[in-house]
Amino acid sequence: MVKDARKTVQRLENDDKRALRDGFGDGMLILGEKDPRVVALCADLTESDRLVAFRGKWPERFVEMGVAEQNMIGVAAGMAHAGKVPFTASFAVFSPGRSWDQVRVSVCYSANNVKLYGGHAGLTVGEDGATHQALEDIAITRVLPRMIVLVPADAIEMRKATLAAARLKGPVYLRGGREKQAQVTTDETPFEIGHANLLRDGKDVTIIACGIMVREALLAAKELAGNGVEARVLDMHTIKPLDEDAILAAASETGAIVTAEEHQVIGGLGSAVAETLGAQYPVPMEFVGVKDTFGESGTASALLDKYGLLARDIVAATMRVLERKKRGGKMAGFAPSGKDVRKLPKAATTARKVAPSKQASASAKSKAGTGGKRGKAKRRR
Repeated sequence: MVKDARKTVQRLENDDKRALRDGFGDGMLILGEKDPRVVALCADLTESDRLVAFRGKWPERFVEMGVAEQNMIGVAAGMAHAGKVPFTASFAVFSPGRSWDQVRVSVCYSANNVKLYGGHAGLTVGEDGATHQALEDIAITRVLPRMIVLVPADAIEMRKATLAAARLKGPVYLRGGREKQAQVTTDETPFEIGHANLLRDGKDVTIIACGIMVREALLAAKELAGNGVEARVLDMHTIKPLDEDAILAAASETGAIVTAEEHQVIGGLGSAVAETLGAQYPVPMEFVGVKDTFGESGTASALLDKYGLLARDIVAATMRVLERKKRGGKMAGFAPSGKDVRKLPKAATTARKVAPSKQASASAKSKAGTGGKRGKAKRRR
């Protein structure tokens, strides 16, 4: 069930700015001291993924794999078989992006105790551009059986998530980032895999956020309160397993949901929440995230602004969902973007009909071509 963390939320204007990757580095140092089974593998990004200190203290437990993410996953799987607790680190677009097949088969299918850190995720990689801005990594990891998916809100929570991942036996994906930001949690803030943190209570609407969007959600809730709207804020740091109890309670008690993530709205946190609500307790819902597009090169702040991932965008989504809540949740003419639903041409909504005679002819040709026997199969690449 949801953890009440309201008393441990930091001032949103605090000067303690750190990146998510810093929390990963901190966590790995703690693990290095506590657990001699922990090893680190990196794909030529040791400084970027904050493993320099770990490498310096335990060089015999660190492997530089070079630009070979797929091989890194295979080696990590082998280490797990030998009783080690391997943490792999790369940019999220490379791992799990480029190494997804190896993650699927060698880690998840094989139930190997491998932990993946995907760094520099989201638009806030900034000037690195669209090729390096992982906006699909939550989707491709949460779909894998046995995979735990963690998206911490700040460096403090990332440190706790890293430690929790090591304690858990099985595959875990940790999503990190490069941009420094104010910390929203404290050392006292609870962290438990599968249990969301309640950072602010409210009765009118619930904002469910993950990653750096948690801070934007809190800023949005503060602005909404000034306009008489009380918004509940949930830090959904665990995308899988999802805290369905917290989501269903929020839907029942506030009657409207807004999700916020630095990820495609397709397949990420919003989709996971929608799956739960659609099956068990449908309420009006809005999605704040990247709308089915690639990013581009620019500063982190400029990109968050352009792609609608700021507190003001959460406020706008909240006002839209509250209007639908007021109308009884009716969806007519409303899309997640706030724009009118585009009507499809009539022809596009009608399935093409095939005459019975043509269907029979096609079936006969199919049987004649195979001669009733199974032909030789050729593998196409």
